[in-house]
Amino acid sequence: MIDWDDIDTVLLDMDGTLLDLHFDNFFWQEHLPRQYARKHQISEEQSSAHLEDQTRDNQGTLDWYCLDHWSRRLDMDIPALKRELSHMISLRPHVLEFLTRLHHSHRDVVMVTNAHPVTLEIKMEQVDITRWFDRVVVSHDLASPKEERGFWEKLQSLHPFDPKRTLLIDDTERVLDSAREYGIAHLLTLLQPDSQRQKRLDTRFPGIHHFDEIMPAGTGTS
Repeated sequence: MIDWDDIDTVLLDMDGTLLDLHFDNFFWQEHLPRQYARKHQISEEQSSAHLEDQTRDNQGTLDWYCLDHWSRRLDMDIPALKRELSHMISLRPHVLEFLTRLHHSHRDVVMVTNAHPVTLEIKMEQVDITRWFDRVVVSHDLASPKEERGFWEKLQSLHPFDPKRTLLIDDTERVLDSAREYGIAHLLTLLQPDSQRQKRLDTRFPGIHHFDEIMPAGTGTS
């Protein structure tokens, strides 16, 4: 599926790629509606419907990922609520071995995430994998989400890479579409970003279940 001889740079998404998306889905679809309902003395069904209305128009924008935005808009301390569930944050299978092998292969490895900086901080407090990356790039710092071409252009200026020799692995197809339009040649998605949900069968990009399917050659555990 991947000819590693063609790859110099590996760009890796965080949520749903390196980390199990179950934490995020549970937070936004169950925990937050429950806490919002409790605060406003409404049913969880009413709370879920209201939150869905609030978020629908922001999907794929920086606001969608911005904890400051949602804290203000919902009058809720979103970071504090996330920390209540921090024990649910977990790596996907084979991630550490995959990152270790990439490190020992001497390729350029960059985390590219739409997660808010505070979300990144909360997650790395639980599963700190930053040591395996040459750089961690947060879309908020570039003022563009990965769904926009501008993200890749700014990333190129910040951390130069050859799109034709770059692999991006991301669970969001709108991000993969944007990367393909920019010219990134090697694109993979995840077939089961959330371990508690059914595997996706209708992806438009080549997909893997776990990273053991594409391990680069070599060993090393430190």
